[in-house]
This record gives sequence, C-alpha cells and structure tokens, in this order.
Amino acid sequence: MEMSDSMAVSVSALDAQRQRLNVISSNLANAQSTHTPGGGPYKRRDVVFQSTPVASPFQRTFRQVSTGPGAHALDGVKVLRVKEDARPGQVIYDPRHPDADKKGYVKMPNINVMEEMVNMMGASRAYEANVQAINATRAMGSKALEIGR
Repeated sequence: MEMSDSMAVSVSALDAQRQRLNVISSNLANAQSTHTPGGGPYKRRDVVFQSTPVASPFQRTFRQVSTGPGAHALDGVKVLRVKEDARPGQVIYDPRHPDADKKGYVKMPNINVMEEMVNMMGASRAYEANVQAINATRAMGSKALEIGR
C-alpha cells in the first residue's frame, strides 16, 4: 500500500461527505417548503454511497501480480445517487395557507429537523476524521523523508 492510496481513500470520503452535507443543507432549507416546481411539498433527499476502487485497473492488476494473490486493492467511496425519501409528510390544518386544500389542510415536507441535524453532525464528524487521516498520512510521509536524511 502506498501513501497515495490512503490519501485517495480519504479524499474520496471527503468528497462524498461534502455532497452529503449539501443534501442535508438542502433538506433543512426546505423544511417548510409546501410548493415545488413539480407540485406538492418538498421531498426529503438522502445520498446513497457506493464503494469504489481508488486505483486504476492497471494499478490494481500490477499490484496483485507484484505482491501476490492475497493482495487486495483499497476501496474509496462515492455518491451513487441522491434519492427521495418515500415517507409521507405531515398534514396540518391551516385554512389561510396559500397551499391549503378546500378543507383547509396543507401537506408539509417529510423532513424531521432533528433527524437532519443528527445526520449533519455525523457527516461533519466523518469529514473531520478523514481530514485527520490525511494529516496523519502527510506526517508519516514527512517522518519517512526525515529518516532518509
């Protein structure tokens, strides 16, 4: 395993968590949006992650040939897709609301602000952990260079 591999894994995680934070921010911003261009209330969105190899196919093949059959390539992470949450939102009674139906009920987005805040804290902590992993890898590289002096 090279240091660039561990950096590539951490960088892929940073990008994935940044995208997750963007989606969470969008959810929080639209927690009260009862009207969208497609009609109806805003639908909560969530990211789906997928593992992905950080090395090119050539690098993976070369590494397996040079290190033996037990060697395995490291996997990073990427956002596979952003999907809408199918859970129904609340229906509240507010006859003065512009999006109220004939009976005075308004369909609200299916966003739980507390759940989004917990998701945001988790994404933020994962981001911080990967920054620390990058810093540790850089420090190890610097120490390795000092040994060679």
